[in-house]
Amino acid sequence: MNQLDKKSEAWSALFSEPMSDLVKRYTASVFFDKRLWEADITGSLAHAEMLAAQSIISEADHASIQKGMAQIRHEIESGAFEWKLDLEDVHLNIEARLTQLVGDAGKRLHTGRSRNDQVATDVRLWLRSEMDVISGLLAELQRSLLSVAEKNADVILPGFTHLQVAQPVSFGHHMLAYVEMFARDAQRLADVRKRVNQLPLGSAALAGTTYPLDRERVAKTLGMEGVCQNSLDAVSDRDFAIEFTAAASIVMVHISRLSEELIIWMSQNFAFIKIADRFTTGSSIMPQKKNPDVPELARGKTGRVVGHLMGLITLMKGQPLAYNKDNQEDKEPLFDTVDTLKDTLRIFAEMMGGQLQADGSRQGGISVNPEAMERAALKGYATATDLADYLVKKGLPFRDAHEVVAHAVKFASERGMDLSDLPLDTLQSFNKGVEKDVYDVLSLRGSLNARNTLGGTAPAQVKLQIAKHQKRLAV
Repeated sequence: MNQLDKKSEAWSALFSEPMSDLVKRYTASVFFDKRLWEADITGSLAHAEMLAAQSIISEADHASIQKGMAQIRHEIESGAFEWKLDLEDVHLNIEARLTQLVGDAGKRLHTGRSRNDQVATDVRLWLRSEMDVISGLLAELQRSLLSVAEKNADVILPGFTHLQVAQPVSFGHHMLAYVEMFARDAQRLADVRKRVNQLPLGSAALAGTTYPLDRERVAKTLGMEGVCQNSLDAVSDRDFAIEFTAAASIVMVHISRLSEELIIWMSQNFAFIKIADRFTTGSSIMPQKKNPDVPELARGKTGRVVGHLMGLITLMKGQPLAYNKDNQEDKEPLFDTVDTLKDTLRIFAEMMGGQLQADGSRQGGISVNPEAMERAALKGYATATDLADYLVKKGLPFRDAHEVVAHAVKFASERGMDLSDLPLDTLQSFNKGVEKDVYDVLSLRGSLNARNTLGGTAPAQVKLQIAKHQKRLAV
């Protein structure tokens, strides 16, 4: 029996009794951290290559480690690898199997490192890879939203403030607001990735090591952008995981805002959109119901991710330097955040833009009801600001124009009329500067087209923005 297999009996000669089964189960992490196996093997191979280059281990040992790791990789991928609770975590499980396969060479692999810097490296490598996947998913969601925006650049939607009809906007413009949000999310992730992609390995337990390691070589081998400069900090802080989870929380908040709008728009009282049946569910008792479960669940999962952020911050807040066992609790919230975010982005990309077909077209996930949107815009005097702007251009100070329009809206509201329905002489009774051209201003389409400035909602501007984003995303 090798020394690692004896861990279930005692850590070393220092201990006089084995760990209790209760403590073993309480402290073990292997059944959730085994997902780090590929990062663990990758990091170990880079470490072994450096040890051989520095003549700390022999080339024969290095070759044996490579061969053993290849066998372990095959066993894990095929499902034949036996994960042992007695060996506590992914790192000791792989090391024990390596030693079983190649003997003393496997024992020499741990030279110059500790599980403290090993796990910090593995989590960073794993997270870096997952962040690259998430960045791709964010790009795909933006493409889906762009496809909706492009189809609906000319569709009029009532724009809301305080959930009250404010001004008419293009539905495509509304979709582009979320494209901007998710573009910033992608930028945030790219920035976080730089700090994730730093190498702790070689910091050992907390104080560095006496072996002549070449840490920069390992960083280069692993494609990392730098080396953690302080061994105490390198093994003990999880701010990179906190920062990622904060960025993920912001993504989910943006998803939640979109979800809230989809839920409102789909309700019969609005009927602005329909969500494809494959993204909805029915009721067990009410046969007429079609429920927007995907947006509702995403809205709920946002709280879950934000909760993980709070958990990770709380995990770190009271820890003295250096490594503490508390940090084992970083993995489950981090893993769940990644899983939740990836699943949510995938389903929203498909739900919003539809399934991408072989010819590059999309099978729509949502369908728009332009007539219902336009009727809603007409109910809320959405062109009132346009009338005020019209009067300002006629020479009236804006505050006075604001007051004049308020009287006109009150008059129209009491009679169940839109501003555009009021006769010219009635409008002139509020201000003599009003002329026939006022009706161009008071139409929804006229209001929309008038906002033809950078960032505005005019369809011409919306189409320019769509082209800009398509170029950025190489659609």
